[in-house]
Amino acid sequence: MRLIAGLEPQLSRSDVYHPDQPYPPCSNGEAHAGGRWLCFHRPPLLTTDAGPRQGKLCGAFRRHDWQTMALPIVCALRSGRVTTIQTTKEELLDTLPSTAASRRSTLSMPVFVPAMLIIAALLAVCTLAPRAAEAFFAAGQAWVTQHFGWFYVLSVATFVIVLLTIAVSRYGDIRLGPDDARPEFGFASWLAMLFAAGMGIGLMYFGVGEPMMHYAAPPTAAAGTPAAAREAMTTTFFHWGVHAWAIYALVGLVLAYFGFRYKLPLTLRAGLYPIIKERIHGPIGHAVDVFALVGTIFGIATTLGYGVLQLSAGLNRLTGWDTGSDAFRFGLIAVVIGLAAISAISGLDKGVRRLSELNLLLAVLLLGFVLFAGPTLPLLGLLSENIGQYVSGLVSLTFRTFSYEAASSEGWFGGWTILYWAWWISWSPFVGLFIARISRGRTIREFIVGVLLVPSAFNLLWMTIFGNTAIWLDQNVAGGALAAGAGNVDALLFQFFDYLPLAGVTSTLAVLLIGVFFVTSADSGAFVIDTIATQGAARSPLWQRLFWAVVLGLTAGILMSAGGLKALQSMTLIAALPFAFIMLLLCAGLWRGLLADHLHFSRELSPATNFWNGQLWKARLDQLLRQPERGEVAHFLQTVVAPALAEVSTELNRRGLASRVDTGEEHLALVVTVEGRRDFVYGVRIAASPAPAFNPLAAAQSDAGEEQLFAPQTFFEDGRAGYDVQYLTRQEVIADVLRQYERYLQLLQTDGTALLNAAPGHTS
Repeated sequence: MRLIAGLEPQLSRSDVYHPDQPYPPCSNGEAHAGGRWLCFHRPPLLTTDAGPRQGKLCGAFRRHDWQTMALPIVCALRSGRVTTIQTTKEELLDTLPSTAASRRSTLSMPVFVPAMLIIAALLAVCTLAPRAAEAFFAAGQAWVTQHFGWFYVLSVATFVIVLLTIAVSRYGDIRLGPDDARPEFGFASWLAMLFAAGMGIGLMYFGVGEPMMHYAAPPTAAAGTPAAAREAMTTTFFHWGVHAWAIYALVGLVLAYFGFRYKLPLTLRAGLYPIIKERIHGPIGHAVDVFALVGTIFGIATTLGYGVLQLSAGLNRLTGWDTGSDAFRFGLIAVVIGLAAISAISGLDKGVRRLSELNLLLAVLLLGFVLFAGPTLPLLGLLSENIGQYVSGLVSLTFRTFSYEAASSEGWFGGWTILYWAWWISWSPFVGLFIARISRGRTIREFIVGVLLVPSAFNLLWMTIFGNTAIWLDQNVAGGALAAGAGNVDALLFQFFDYLPLAGVTSTLAVLLIGVFFVTSADSGAFVIDTIATQGAARSPLWQRLFWAVVLGLTAGILMSAGGLKALQSMTLIAALPFAFIMLLLCAGLWRGLLADHLHFSRELSPATNFWNGQLWKARLDQLLRQPERGEVAHFLQTVVAPALAEVSTELNRRGLASRVDTGEEHLALVVTVEGRRDFVYGVRIAASPAPAFNPLAAAQSDAGEEQLFAPQTFFEDGRAGYDVQYLTRQEVIADVLRQYERYLQLLQTDGTALLNAAPGHTS
């Protein structure tokens, strides 16, 4: 009977547990004594040896099975014959009935309640006293920038280095999930969702705005010059390139790795498992998730607020409507949240995936239009120069803090680079968790390359085409009007389109793209927030995602109408500082987890299994469960190893080869001498090592103290690592000697190893 592990008790208990039914209502009357049955009333399509059949799923379990999460799943086919089937957790959950019980909450109260109290308090402060809150948080932001700017710079550099190191190492081959896991989404759909979640609205808002602002006020060059244009694009690339995605990729990789490989909750607390172990399920883990939940809600809400401002500016330019009123903006938010609700009903696979693909399609269309309607040939040359400037200056940009020479304008470094690093860090729980959720089954190398390089490359292309076109238009067509309007970023994109053909069409397409980005952010944001608030529950009732979408909309609307967006933005960036410390801990935890993973899956079977045919298995089991004493190992050497080596030595001497058995106090060695070459040595010695922290028998003894573990371990003349042979019989030891001797003879005949074969031995 197949055991299905990992079914959440709160979901099963509320949806399908029938404590008053001692027998399976969907079987032919057979039952397990003392059991209770789960019944799934929606007949799934089952694949059997006889082909697809309609049937019902039933499962028997005992009450204590909730502790182990093990449910035997049985299928009663339409014919009445009961047989076992293989299924997955997702397939099993798909058969849950639609009942009132399925609408029960899966929220984790230790995370949900504190988070909502903090959100309510901060909303009240930013709404009732927005100016005072803005001044207070702005002062805090300035203090953090002044005292911890260096820390942000080194932290982000560490994230990039860690990810690149993992990608090129042997750990890159590890899959995010079991070794047989495969990606849930195609590569194109996966990239589209990465793009929409990570940078969508931001690219529309800053694609023209940031290059123009740097062109008008560059950090070191003279404003309005070719040097300013070059520095503007390099700086924009730096802020939107590999470093930004490294922040997202690190959090996403940690969540995906520990969530799918270690089967821990798909929340930030899982990344601390190698450091604090089971305490992630206690107050420390709750605190980390509360922090992530609050930061995610405010980060998304603030961005959505700025998205509404840009969308309002675009609609005003297209229609002439008065879009500056609170009523209009609240109505706009209501429409977006309604569309996000429709997307949420469709589910992640359909709703967010299709919206993301639509986003990417519209973005590519708009990108292509600007490329061919603008200065096409200069743009292609500028793209090459921009990439060269960015790549060649990547190291110096990464570690630049303006300590030797200050930027041209006071506060530029803190208002741009540090602001961006803190902003990406504050967004990383949202984007990272979303990326993790859609990345199951990919290898770590594929994940890092996909998340780090592909979106960065698209961002660089986008910024070149929009940013350089805007600078070219400002220099050759607009007469400086675009640079003069750089301070009004909300309307700058649509002012930019006025200098290109079909301005009405492109502005309409831009408004549509911003709207779709808005909907995608609200839907995927609600999904991520619900995942954090439920400690990674596999399934949650639909109303919870709708609830979080409404919370995001209300938060954005309230702050926008009260003028509290600036204060909340500053507060979010201050909160990024402690989370940067947490991310460094995530780096350490990830490395420890990967090391344990490699050691576990690279561990080979004992050499004894190469010869064992299954005989005397009870004696072998007794050996496996016991820790042998030194005297027992010495007895093994004298009664098993010594006769085996002597027998081989006698036969070798009889055949004219010079061999002997060297005997020491705690070792034996068969030595075969070869003139001009390193001797063949097969030795066995008593090796001592600390007893493992856990073994099946000692675990039950409360008074078990620290011990040493003794084993007969091989050693060789070439210095190779030995192995334990305590389970071998005399004949098996002889077979192992001959196997090693055959390897020795093959190496003697290999020209490429002659240098090492003639070197002094390690046992001489």
